[in-house]
Amino acid sequence: MTTDLKDASSRDCAQAASEARLSRVERELQVVKDVAKALGSTLDLDTLLQIIMAKTMEVMDADRATLYLLDEERGEIWSKVTQGGEIQEIRLRIPEGISGWVAQTGETANIPDAYADPRFNPEVDRKSGYRTRSILTMPMLNNQGKAVGVVQILNRRDGKPFGSEDEELLRALTAQAAVSIENGKLYQSLLRRNAELQETQAKLERRMKELDLLYQIEQERFGADSLDELLDRLVGRAMDLVSARAASVVLVTQDRAELHFGAATGPKGQAIRKLRMPRGKGVVGWVVEHDEPVVLDDASTDPRHNRELAARIGYQPRSILCVPIRGEDGVLGALELLDKGPRANAGGADSQEDGAPGPGGEGEVPAPEVLPFDDNDLKLASLFAGHLARAIQLVGAQEVRLKESRLAAIGQMLSGVVHDLKTPLTIASGYTQLLPTTQSEEQRAAFCQEILKQFELMDSMTREVLAFARGDLQLLIRKVYLHRFLADVGEHLHRELEGKGITLQIEAEYQGLAWFDEIKLRRVVHNLASNAARAMPDGGTFTFRSATLGDSLVLTFSDTGTGIPEELEGRLFELFATSGGAGGTGLGLAIVKRIVTEHGGRIEVESARGEGTTFTVTLPLRRQNEEEQVAEDEL
Repeated sequence: MTTDLKDASSRDCAQAASEARLSRVERELQVVKDVAKALGSTLDLDTLLQIIMAKTMEVMDADRATLYLLDEERGEIWSKVTQGGEIQEIRLRIPEGISGWVAQTGETANIPDAYADPRFNPEVDRKSGYRTRSILTMPMLNNQGKAVGVVQILNRRDGKPFGSEDEELLRALTAQAAVSIENGKLYQSLLRRNAELQETQAKLERRMKELDLLYQIEQERFGADSLDELLDRLVGRAMDLVSARAASVVLVTQDRAELHFGAATGPKGQAIRKLRMPRGKGVVGWVVEHDEPVVLDDASTDPRHNRELAARIGYQPRSILCVPIRGEDGVLGALELLDKGPRANAGGADSQEDGAPGPGGEGEVPAPEVLPFDDNDLKLASLFAGHLARAIQLVGAQEVRLKESRLAAIGQMLSGVVHDLKTPLTIASGYTQLLPTTQSEEQRAAFCQEILKQFELMDSMTREVLAFARGDLQLLIRKVYLHRFLADVGEHLHRELEGKGITLQIEAEYQGLAWFDEIKLRRVVHNLASNAARAMPDGGTFTFRSATLGDSLVLTFSDTGTGIPEELEGRLFELFATSGGAGGTGLGLAIVKRIVTEHGGRIEVESARGEGTTFTVTLPLRRQNEEEQVAEDEL
């Protein structure tokens, strides 16, 4: 009886133990499932570490748990999440401490009495006041068997040391944790790479925008004929660059005593163009004086704001971005951008309401949706101002060179005019000398008419120089009846060559209509005749022939003189090219070439020493789109 009771009691104890173990296994399996589910819910590494530690402490029924990740590059293990204490980063050199030893060897360390193990450092307990009894430390291996970290748990809550079952359970947990951590690291790496790619893309986009901006400025610079035109073109680009509603360029005057608005766009742009103000006045004046940019979110509260100009223009801007335009020798001016925000009207600079913002203007109606300028706007505006400064200096240098070139050309033209004035003066002098010798009133009237013609020719030469100085290079192309032109020129050539032993022959093969500047072509004829006369000091024959070839008028001038000197070959039409003969200035043929070229024609020369020279001038016979008019005139 007693034996049966003992056997029954043993069976009950065994059954209870089995049920307890089964219950624990079921609980542990459920916890493992919960851990797996929790680990699959996120890829954020910090969140993963927190979940792993919380679930590990729960399933292992331990006081504390620490997860160290392996840093192979630095030869360290580190922990960012620690349960039971403050969250902080801990770094240990491998193989420092028990965790470092496990990381190095890849073996599990199950220590029932921490203070009996020489690898344990009790200094941590002394500082924290915590008493470490048992330690279970295990490497965390990935699916390739490579250690990615170390898990360490301290002190079972029931006071017992960790057993083999604890090791198996922790091994299962760390296997799941290792996969999740590997995925988390990969995810973090992808996030970093993606951020780097986005940053690189943003930099590339900014660089492309900068290059596009530079290209646009260069295109505008080459397309502009003057500094004013360049600024007008570029100020709109600057406004669009940062989504401003208005923009202006303010430049220092040549005497550097004042500032003037070189260009402005926006609703008030026309109101301030060409306005001047003292240096140092307003935001732009401060920027020019201090060579520093200014960004204002609320212009009305800044003492540098030009309220006097605000009253004149009638608008109060809210946000201002102003940057200096720096040249090689100092600040050239400033670029001012006003009221960042969507354009209120795309219809043009002056198409908005008067209450809308304008450069330098300040008014009564606030513009809606005005945004503050940011650092990126400042960078873009500064970049634009740098390129703008270069463009301003280049255009300014071009204008200086153009003026110098024009002055030089005016000097050359004056030399040519002085040269050519000899012909009408000689003719006028000749007719004046003939006046006292004739008693015929009709003849005297004719001589006076010829004298007046020569004065008209000299007046035309003078006006030509003045027109050139103004930049007007247009020819006075008009319809010419060639038979009249040949008769008139022939009479003057006859008087010019008379007494020099030179016979004049005019062969008018074509005497119809032609289109050219009659006064300038007279100069061509007289210059070639004078050139021929110098080539025939002992007399000879000068032949002037008119003909046509297709749609061209062909004029030939031949002499029987000495031919072109050897030293002038290849440079006959250059300015001041002369063989050194008496009376020669080296201007006549250069003037002839320029006039022919201005007409869209060409001049050719054939010469043989001792036999003579022939110049052939080919000009368009008719003006473009004048064929029908010419046909009507001929009828």
